[in-house]
Amino acid sequence: MCLRGGFWFHMRIAYLECFSGISGDMFLGALVDAGVPPRVLEETVAALGVGARLEISRVARSGISATKVDVWVAGEKDLPREEYWAKEGLARAPSPAKMAHRHDDQSPGGHDHEHEQAHNHQHSSGADPSWAGAPAPHSHGHARGLTEIREIIRKAAISGTAKKTAITIFEALGAAEAKIHQVPVEQIHFHEVGAVDAIADIVCAAVGAEALAVDEFVCSPLNVGGGTVQCAHGTFPVPAPATVELLKDAPVYSSGIQAELVTPTGAAIVKTLARRFAAFPEMRIEKSGFGAGSREFPGLPNVIRLTVGEAASLPVTQTPQETVTVLEANLDDLNPQVFGYVMDRLLEEGALDAFCMAVQMKKGRPGTLLTVLCKPEDAGKLAQLIFTETTTLGVRRRDETRQCLERRWENVPTPWGEVRIKIASMNGHVTNYAPEYEDCRRIAAEHHVPLKTVMQEAARVYLGKGEKT
Repeated sequence: MCLRGGFWFHMRIAYLECFSGISGDMFLGALVDAGVPPRVLEETVAALGVGARLEISRVARSGISATKVDVWVAGEKDLPREEYWAKEGLARAPSPAKMAHRHDDQSPGGHDHEHEQAHNHQHSSGADPSWAGAPAPHSHGHARGLTEIREIIRKAAISGTAKKTAITIFEALGAAEAKIHQVPVEQIHFHEVGAVDAIADIVCAAVGAEALAVDEFVCSPLNVGGGTVQCAHGTFPVPAPATVELLKDAPVYSSGIQAELVTPTGAAIVKTLARRFAAFPEMRIEKSGFGAGSREFPGLPNVIRLTVGEAASLPVTQTPQETVTVLEANLDDLNPQVFGYVMDRLLEEGALDAFCMAVQMKKGRPGTLLTVLCKPEDAGKLAQLIFTETTTLGVRRRDETRQCLERRWENVPTPWGEVRIKIASMNGHVTNYAPEYEDCRRIAAEHHVPLKTVMQEAARVYLGKGEKT
């Protein structure tokens, strides 16, 4: 049971076991095997209007029956990289993603062959779409950037929540590649067919995750594999650079399998959906399913398992802890006009917070308790400021541990200008939001609009944003 909005409800969780890594198609297979109707994903692909379709089948991986989901584009199904090269007899050929960025006169087969290679470039554990991972000015085929992909998703007949999730996954991929290549994220492109595969996988992942109707995704540590993998700029050790960037702060390991088990798309899905990483959680199991990759590994079923159930107890609140220093001083003979100045100076010098409370001191005198929260390294200079600017003869000091909700900022447009919204969340769920007072105050003064009107409009736009994106 979990308390939300003053009411108790049953908390359903989905646990992803990535003992053989994760890729986009493996996640889709697990969703279907765990009960998401195949038509939900098929209708999603049709709604995108990008010329793709799904093939959903039953396969066996090391004796385990699982669901396999393949994306078909232009009459061809994705193949793992080594199968494609075996078919073409092109051992040790350059990576398809690299070929997709070469001019026709540099590519052995010209433009048509380049197009086919970019389509068939896949990762080892599944049929993950080809993320070009670099600016696309050298590709002769059409390359879709994030702006165009966002527009395709926004026009699709799917829920606002699924649209927002899919766009977040794409943006996570783009941000990782942009950091690696030191280019603006909008210069990161997918090759035309690779983009179709990626859009189908990622949007279906967002829609399927929503259809699963769980309150929280939890993920196991991820088996990333080993060996090397060919990327657009050469051969790199596994996990690939983009995967490493996406899996920051996630628990990972290698079982020794010499193959790329976690693909960039799989990593982006986990980064976006998983609220925490843990061992198998305490739950009442309702159902489970297996999603298959394309390869067979000796002694390791190439599948992920998705288990859905009701949490047996409240999850541990995932809020970071930090040490803060508390400074206190009792004041009974300070001019009240000075308090405002002292508070401003403390905040300017780095105090995390400062406040006053009325207290009754010895001999019945009324006084004020000044309390300052600060980082331990700032305590010395702030104590000195209190001595300098107030009449106190002593400052008490102690260190305390505090838990903080995760916080982020989001800009929202209003008729008078942008306003920042401070958003607080716990275990991935938004618990509070508030328009930034200083932004609203400035706009109200500049445009002669009531302050409460500006704050109400900013909140309204933020609440409506989830339905529009």
